[in-house]
Amino acid sequence: MRRKTLSKQIYMYFLIVIVLSLVSIGTFSYVQSSQALDSQVRQYMEQMIDSANYQTDLYLQSYELLSNAFSSNSDVRAFMEIKPDDAYEYYNYSTTIKKFAEASVQSVVTLYKQLNMIYVVGQHGRSVIYENQNFFNFEPVLDKNTFDYLMKMTPGNGRIALFNMSISKVDQGSVVTMARKVRGPSYGDANRGIVAIEIKLAELAKAWDRVSLGKEGFFFIVDDTGKYIYPSSMSNRQAGDELSALVLGSGNHTFIHKFENEERMFVSRKSSYSDWNLVASMPVEELRRPANTIRTTTLIVGIVTLAIALYLAFRFGRSIVAPIRGLKDSMRETEKGNWQYIDDENNRTDEIGGLIHSYNLMVTRLSDMIERVYQVELEQQKNALELGQSELERQRAEFQTLQLQINPHFLYNTLETINCYAIVQDSREINEIVEAMAFMLRYSVQTNLEEITVANELNHVRNYMIILQHRTGSDFEIDVAVPPSLLLENMVRLTLQPLIENIFQHAFPDGVEPHHYIRIDARKENGLFQVFIEDNGVGMKPAKLEELRMKLEQNRLAEKDEMKGARRGGIGLMNVHRRIQMVFGEAYGLSIDSKPGQGTRMTMTMPQTVKPKLRGREQQGT
Repeated sequence: MRRKTLSKQIYMYFLIVIVLSLVSIGTFSYVQSSQALDSQVRQYMEQMIDSANYQTDLYLQSYELLSNAFSSNSDVRAFMEIKPDDAYEYYNYSTTIKKFAEASVQSVVTLYKQLNMIYVVGQHGRSVIYENQNFFNFEPVLDKNTFDYLMKMTPGNGRIALFNMSISKVDQGSVVTMARKVRGPSYGDANRGIVAIEIKLAELAKAWDRVSLGKEGFFFIVDDTGKYIYPSSMSNRQAGDELSALVLGSGNHTFIHKFENEERMFVSRKSSYSDWNLVASMPVEELRRPANTIRTTTLIVGIVTLAIALYLAFRFGRSIVAPIRGLKDSMRETEKGNWQYIDDENNRTDEIGGLIHSYNLMVTRLSDMIERVYQVELEQQKNALELGQSELERQRAEFQTLQLQINPHFLYNTLETINCYAIVQDSREINEIVEAMAFMLRYSVQTNLEEITVANELNHVRNYMIILQHRTGSDFEIDVAVPPSLLLENMVRLTLQPLIENIFQHAFPDGVEPHHYIRIDARKENGLFQVFIEDNGVGMKPAKLEELRMKLEQNRLAEKDEMKGARRGGIGLMNVHRRIQMVFGEAYGLSIDSKPGQGTRMTMTMPQTVKPKLRGREQQGT
């Protein structure tokens, strides 16, 4: 099996992290930008189509006013009652109506160019037709079939109706007709005829042409029967086809449809006035072109960034692995008895530089120690010859004791060396145990009782739990409910871990079960800071609890004589209690509440912000 080097592992980890980061950021930015652009384009198209819808309704309403004027005109209403063969009455009313039409149209300049013709026709078959700007040498005639169609399709309640038709064959497809039924002179009479106004779509289309939809976008109108009103290029499509059915079914919503082998977005708005459906369409590809540009740019930037990051990762990995390899080679030489030092040419001040310095210091001390041991051994051999065999044995025992008196700094360096070997050998379990043991040892040998933070104590408990889990082979988690605002509150060193250890030794004598828990909480109230350690173990009997409370009230550390015959758990609780008092005063300490079968609650009570009294006493003693 091919051995994995540390440099390759670092490089692979960097590669995974960088690729995941770039892919995540690129995908997220592309999706978000695409959605934002789609939303903006959709809003823009909706605003344009709403504006066109509003302009169209406003435009048609002006013609409705003209239609109202004609339908309510007394001459128009009287024309509906003339006899079919009365030539004089027909001439008289037709002349009057044409003059009224000309005056009405010329009074409103905006209607002049857009109006194609106005015609009034009654049930008697006679009609009056006014052609605006007539350049044709023929007289349009309204046949009976057209009249019957208009009478049938126009509402009888006085509302207008719009038709895509013209009585002139030349104007078919280029005008829209607005029709309204007209009653006779008496308001009680039934509808007698039709007033119709033909409007040029070319002029009306100027408002629609303002809808800017890019090079590939277009605008069209479908009436409520599915017939295409505008533009003329769409009029050859069959009424009620798939596209018009989707428009009529969508109402005022947006939909995507494949039109002429191209996927397009359609935004539809139905006019409540004309019952027309105004629709704007743009290709989806054109809509998403900016998003595709963003995607391409993101991809290029991501590739360049990845290349630079991999190069930096390679350099970073080499800067870490190279000194570790040198340290490994030097340690192999040291194993052979060659005390080889590592030259730190760059005078590194980081962790690796500290490791090199510690290694050199360890080699120096080991060399001196072995030299001293060698000298002592020679002296012991001489003394053994003089003092005899018993004295020689005693000297050997003292020599063995001397060998064990390695200072903590050497032990830290040794643990760090073991940790390096664990990292190089990719042994996660040894790495975790050694790191936890090193932190606990470094934390424990600081013998002063000065305050530290709750976070420090929790970290010490975490290292203890790591070692405990590897020793027992079972996982168990402690529920830490301390509010974040209290993590920097002061407390006494090495008070929390002994209480946790006491719980594991006494609260769960039959082993830790899934329903068991240990909870750590804290609060500040009335100038006091309290830390609670609670479990749901076997609890204490009342007699045992009372005995333990009496010992806590004696306010003293456990004596050596007591330690010989007492269980370690009680000693740990008393020492925690007394050490809190030695730092903060006699008013504080440890209190215990417990019920058999329900668990135990231990409370450490300390002031919020008070300088430790032990410091003051030491200053006074000095």
